[in-house]
Amino acid sequence: MKAKKVLVSERIADDGVEYLKQFFDVDVKLGLGPDELADVIPGYDGLIVRSATKVTAELLEHADSLKVVGRAGTGVDNIDVPAATRKGVVVVNTPDGNSMAAAELAVGLIYSVFRNIPQAYANTRNNDFRRNRITGYELNGKVAGIIGLGRIGSLVAERLRGSHMDVIAYDPYVGDERFKSLSVRRCEELDELLAESDLITVHIAKTELTTNMLDWPQFAKMKKGVRIVNAARGGIINEQALYDALMGGTVAGAALDVLQKEPNFDLPPDRQDYINPLLELENVIYVPHLGASTQEAQYNVGVQISKSVAGVLNGEMVPAVNTPSVPADQLAELRPYIDLAEKLGSIFYQVQTGVLRKVEVKCSGDLLEKDTRVLRLAAVKGLMSPLADDVNFVNAEFIANARGISISDTKDANLEKYTNLITLTFTTDERVESISGTVFAKEEIRIVDFFGYKLDFEPTPSVVAIQNVDRPGIIGKIGTTFGDADINIAAMQWSRNRRGEKAVAFISVDGAITEEVLGRLRNIDGVIKASKIIF
Repeated sequence: MKAKKVLVSERIADDGVEYLKQFFDVDVKLGLGPDELADVIPGYDGLIVRSATKVTAELLEHADSLKVVGRAGTGVDNIDVPAATRKGVVVVNTPDGNSMAAAELAVGLIYSVFRNIPQAYANTRNNDFRRNRITGYELNGKVAGIIGLGRIGSLVAERLRGSHMDVIAYDPYVGDERFKSLSVRRCEELDELLAESDLITVHIAKTELTTNMLDWPQFAKMKKGVRIVNAARGGIINEQALYDALMGGTVAGAALDVLQKEPNFDLPPDRQDYINPLLELENVIYVPHLGASTQEAQYNVGVQISKSVAGVLNGEMVPAVNTPSVPADQLAELRPYIDLAEKLGSIFYQVQTGVLRKVEVKCSGDLLEKDTRVLRLAAVKGLMSPLADDVNFVNAEFIANARGISISDTKDANLEKYTNLITLTFTTDERVESISGTVFAKEEIRIVDFFGYKLDFEPTPSVVAIQNVDRPGIIGKIGTTFGDADINIAAMQWSRNRRGEKAVAFISVDGAITEEVLGRLRNIDGVIKASKIIF
């Protein structure tokens, strides 16, 4: 049998290349241009890239033998994942290879912003040794506020505790066990953390929910003299609000590894035209997105991606960005159910609060004839997507488990009303609730049970879920509110269990829903809750 071939187009750890050579013919060809890569790719079964190589749809058209593309890093922005999926090419990456590197950089920035280390170095390079001008502060005894207690936030917490800081954290999606194990005090509300912290360090993903999470209202609630560190994602902090807080003295200093719009990291100084007012302030430290830039992190991702690529080519079940391990003949049949499971999962954190402990994914009816493992993955992917960026079938369950959420799946042959049904049951500290959906006519997705209310609703891209008191006049007021906002209602459905108690509605609208419109809906007498759901 002809040996499989792997092309490594960008530099990875030598140990990763040596690992691949145990199984395959491996060529390392660095610096290939797009045309050169297109010329050679037909002969390869596997391709390993980092960030420079662009795996486009056009390139994939030439890749007749290609079975897997491995990205030695977290993101896959340089890979056309839909095109790879259509061609049957598995895309794998290394989502966890740089956690320690990112955590250690954050801690380094924290020390730097408290002790003015970069400013002291710059001064001495200019023969300015007046140390009284750069007096800093100790971490010992200060309050460190961590926003996000996931993998990286937990590593930072451990290190700040070692510096004898009083560590508090805000993360409504992590259970109490995580806080206790780290000796970190839970803040039930973000405002509590803002008011108490001498240091605020950010360790969350940038999502629609977290964009501009620290804005003018949040800075107004902070302790005067607080220091801010962001080694997570640009855009979580409103940069104009941070600038104003720095100029006004609320924030004493900031240390940033990321910015909302970043410079070109490859241009020399004489060609760089990047301008950001934050970088003009003496009390701002900026490093050019160095979170993953350590020898160890680069070694980790190089070896990990080599093992993943080898696993795919050896026929093993390997976590992938785009293709769960499902027999090819079942994948096409399961696609509408995968979509349904993901949509059902995405609803919880958009409409509910509380610490989630457990999710059960139950498949019923004719789904029992299929390999339903992928439906569990799809449901968890949907569940975690509102909370984290770069969530995929590979890392969704890992992210959920890291937040203390256990996942289980069951099958039930007893089904009367529908031929198939997917039910997600969510267990929090306060309650147990379920949501269900089905697929009609092979591809028509419907939500049929919404936390105990019976519906028959198609999940469209933009939906408002409303809970209200069941009494006359409320529907009219809700419709008028949408009309006054010039928002067209495409479809809506109300449901109640008993007359005169509570009702829920799913309202599908054309266009985006602003927080202002949601606020007006919530102010209607009789409306209990109004939530935006993005499918």
